[in-house]
Amino acid sequence: MTTSVDMQPPLHGIRVVDLTRVLSGPFCSMLLGDMGAEVIKIESPSGDPVRRQGHHKNGFSWYFAGFNRNKKSVVLDLYSDEGRADLARLIMTADVLVENFRPGVLAKMGFSQERLDELNPRLVVASVNGFGSKGPYTDRPAFDFIAQAMSGFMSVNGPEGEAPLRAAQPVTDLVAGLYTAFGVVSALHGRNRDGRGQAVETSMVNGVLSMMAYLASEHFVTGENPQRTGNDHPLVAPYGLYDTADGQIAIAPSNDQVLQRLLTEIGLAELLEDPRFDSNAKRFERRDELHGILDAALASDTQENWIIRLNRAGVPTGKIQTLKDVFEDPQIKAQEMSIDVPHGDRGDVRMLGFPVKLSRTPCEVRLPAPELGEHTEEVLSALRDG
Repeated sequence: MTTSVDMQPPLHGIRVVDLTRVLSGPFCSMLLGDMGAEVIKIESPSGDPVRRQGHHKNGFSWYFAGFNRNKKSVVLDLYSDEGRADLARLIMTADVLVENFRPGVLAKMGFSQERLDELNPRLVVASVNGFGSKGPYTDRPAFDFIAQAMSGFMSVNGPEGEAPLRAAQPVTDLVAGLYTAFGVVSALHGRNRDGRGQAVETSMVNGVLSMMAYLASEHFVTGENPQRTGNDHPLVAPYGLYDTADGQIAIAPSNDQVLQRLLTEIGLAELLEDPRFDSNAKRFERRDELHGILDAALASDTQENWIIRLNRAGVPTGKIQTLKDVFEDPQIKAQEMSIDVPHGDRGDVRMLGFPVKLSRTPCEVRLPAPELGEHTEEVLSALRDG
């Protein structure tokens, strides 16, 4: 394997001390590790709670494995003087510290921002929390479901007239972790100019709120709350799920040009001249009627054929796939979005692949998810010897 500088991963040489557990923080530190950083995961003697969650195989949580690759595990008791002293020594060697305690907890442990600056003025300190470190909700406990509810995210999901819906995946944790990683690499780039670290903070609520996109824009313009539209688009019609001869397809004609392609391909080009449907505003107002007309036309052919025909015509079209379908999809296979990672005596663990593709220094799994405390002696002995 080559060791030339130009082939090293982008974050090679960056040491991350990771105090996080569960999901938002570990997702952030995994992303940094995937890009080449050395990530030292500090765990309590009982370990990250996710080690005990999800289905286990060969005594190992695949949930834990999927979010903790490319990390070393060091056990420290941060309630002891010795544990805090070891953490201080680690911080002095680090480029980044990531934590997802409630605001103020790290300071109570003896690591205020002032102390961190004294230990290492080049340190980037990244904090991910529920609500942010300013405001009346700072001390509240946070969980993905609560953040989805309080960010407005749930209020716009689901059909009108029915209960708001949460996303099945922990979207606020994942968005916050992604933003934290982005903040870290931005702060590291800034440090390259002036040699100084800084604090980076993201929150679960802020992160997902920032992704409300045109829903927030429309609210700012009108002062009204968006109506829930289920699988239909809140601004464009037609758009959504439609019935074919043997199953549903998702169609996304997001502008008039694509809509013309759709209607031409299904034999309804005249609808664009119909006074009931000759503008998006009219189509939106009569969305249910238009939906029925498209369903009737699409019933003339199969799901598979329509997907081929409409995509060939330049109309974004697909079907709802289960996860089993997704991981058998030839496109997903070509993109290597599931990978099998050897975990020693635990056997291979299948996990999600790398969504960011780098041409010269692609992401790789250098280390499988660690056993609890697997690297404690290696890391601490190097510190103490140094």
